Amino acid sequence: MNPVSPDFANKGDGRPSWDEYFMAITNLVASRSTCLRRKVGAVLVKDKRILCSGYNGAPSQVPHCGETGCLREQLNVPSGEKHELCRGVHAEQNVIIQAAYHGISVAGATLYCTTRPCSICAKMIINAGIKKVYFKTGYDDPLSLEMFAQAGVELIRL
Repeated sequence: MNPVSPDFANKGDGRPSWDEYFMAITNLVASRSTCLRRKVGAVLVKDKRILCSGYNGAPSQVPHCGETGCLREQLNVPSGEKHELCRGVHAEQNVIIQAAYHGISVAGATLYCTTRPCSICAKMIINAGIKKVYFKTGYDDPLSLEMFAQAGVELIRL
């Protein structure tokens, strides 16, 4: 895993690098999250063009956790465990779902995400043909790291 992207450094012209630009957009996307515990955003990019965005929260037409309360907190589920015990869809899942819904191919795309993907999202990212993942903060899920390495998906922390 490369600790810092070579495109993250400012080029001296006062503009953000492409990685800074896409991560800033990813942070804005995360602000739409309806999750009470962690706001996560994801943006899929190909050829320096944004394909789709997604954030974590309850599925469409389903009450948000702000209305129902956090199921994980109610059940006292620790972070990183029992992902299925949650009303929300992860940002990485939502960005892939949105692309599929709108008929956008993500094969060969790059994912920018505010948090390193969990093992469930890693499986989806791998099978969607996404080849590179930039992330801002870590997430304690060693299985996702193992699967990304085995599948040859490059992980880069910005």
